[in-house]
Amino acid sequence: MQSLNTKLLIIGGGPGGYVTAIRAGQLGVPTILVEGQSLGGTCLNIGCIPSKALIHVAEQFHQTQHHSQHSALGISVSAPSLDIGKSVEWKDGIVDRLTTGVAALLKKNKVRVITGWAKIVDGKTVEVGDMRIQCEHLVLATGSTSVNLPILPIGGPIISSTEALAPTSVPKRLTVVGGGYIGLELGIAYRKLGAEVSVVEAQDRILPAYDAELTQPVHDTLKQLGVKLYLKHSVLGFDGKLQVRDPEGEILNLETDQVLVAVGRKPNTQGWNLEALNLDMNGSAIKIDNRCQTSMRNVYAIGDLSGEPMLAHRAMAQGEMVAELIAGKSREFNPTAIAAVCFTDPELVVVGKTPDEANAAGLDCIVSSFPFAANGRAMTLESKNGFVRVVARRDNHVIVGWQAVGVGVSELSTAFAQSLEMGARLEDIGGTIHAHPTLGEAVQEAALRALGHALHL
Repeated sequence: MQSLNTKLLIIGGGPGGYVTAIRAGQLGVPTILVEGQSLGGTCLNIGCIPSKALIHVAEQFHQTQHHSQHSALGISVSAPSLDIGKSVEWKDGIVDRLTTGVAALLKKNKVRVITGWAKIVDGKTVEVGDMRIQCEHLVLATGSTSVNLPILPIGGPIISSTEALAPTSVPKRLTVVGGGYIGLELGIAYRKLGAEVSVVEAQDRILPAYDAELTQPVHDTLKQLGVKLYLKHSVLGFDGKLQVRDPEGEILNLETDQVLVAVGRKPNTQGWNLEALNLDMNGSAIKIDNRCQTSMRNVYAIGDLSGEPMLAHRAMAQGEMVAELIAGKSREFNPTAIAAVCFTDPELVVVGKTPDEANAAGLDCIVSSFPFAANGRAMTLESKNGFVRVVARRDNHVIVGWQAVGVGVSELSTAFAQSLEMGARLEDIGGTIHAHPTLGEAVQEAALRALGHALHL
C-alpha cells in the first residue's frame, strides 16, 4: 500500500472543500484533496449552476413563446421549438468550464488532488483505494444528498433533481413532490419548457420556510402559468399513477409521466466510515463549534455536512476560515447574516431576521416594504410584482433583516448582507444615493418609508 503524508487532508471537492484547499495552498499549507466524483461537488455539477442554466433556458423559451402570441413590446416571432439536447449540451459546457477552472486553481496553488473514495481509518489516517494518507489536520466536506422517500424509490419515471437537470426530453406531465425551493425552481422551469406541472406539498402552502406575504408573488406566478397545487396532500405511493391523500382523507390518483422527488437534502454521513471517529452529532449533522471544529482535535467539518443552512456560500466562507486557522491565524465563524436565495419566478431573497423572527427574539422593530410596482426599472422589465422589505430596531434604527421578492432580486442579496455586516442604520441606507433607474432604488425607498418619508409612494 502506497503511503503519503500531508499537513492538511480534505475529504470532498465541493465549494467547501475546494475553497479550503485553495486558501490553504495560498497560505503555503501542504494540502491533499480527495474527491470521488467531479470537482465542484453537487453545486457545480448537479445543483446550483446547472439548475440556473436550465432556468435560463426555460425563461428564454417562455419569453419567445410569449412574443409569438401577443407581445406588448411590439415583437413578433413565429412559434419557437426546443431542442432540449442542445440546451443540456450548453448547460454541460458551463459546468465543464467551471470544474476545469477549479482544477486549474487547485493546481496553481499546489494542491494535490486524488480522485477516489475516501475511507476513514482514524482522525489522522484515510485510505483511498490502495493509498494510505496520514495528515495533521482533517477537514470533512462531504456535502449532502437528496432525501429519498422509501415509497418513491428513484428509477424509471421517478427522478431526483439530478435527473431533472439532465433531461433527454421534456415530459408531457411532471408531478413534483415537495413545494420547497428545489421543487419549485425546477417545477417552474419545466412548466415554461412546456410540461404540465403539478406540485404536491404536505404543508398548507408553498415554500413553507418563508412567510406568506413573501411567497404570495410566487404563488401568483404559479397560478398564471397553470401549475396545479395540491397543498396539505401526502404521498402514498406510485403504481403508474401517483397516489396522494387529500386533507379530507380521500385518495386521489394523479396521472403523470414523471415524478420529481424534491423533499430536501440531508448531510452525507454514510459510506466513508465516518463512524470510526465517533464524533458528537447535532441531529443528522456533525456538531461543530464557531471554528468548525468537531469533538475531535484537529478534525473539522464544513458545509452541508455540518447542517443548516445548507448553502454553498456558507461552505465556502467556512472553508476559507478553516484554512486560515490551520495556517495559524486567529479566526472564528460569526457572520451577521447569510443570504438565502430562491431562483423561482419571481426570485426571493431572505437576509437576516424576518419580522416574525425579530418578534420571536423579543425585538421591537419597524417593518417597512416598498413595492416594485412603484419602481421605474421594474416597469421597464415588465415585472411589477414583488417588493423589498426592511426590518429595523425601533430604538436605534439598526437594520436586522431584509427580504425581497421580484425579478432579479438575487442580485440585491449582496447589498443586504453588506448593510447587515456593517451594522447599517435606516438613515445610512436612506442617505446613500442609489442609481436611477435601478431595482436597488427600492432598497433605499424601503428604508426611507421606514423613516416615514418614502419619496415615490
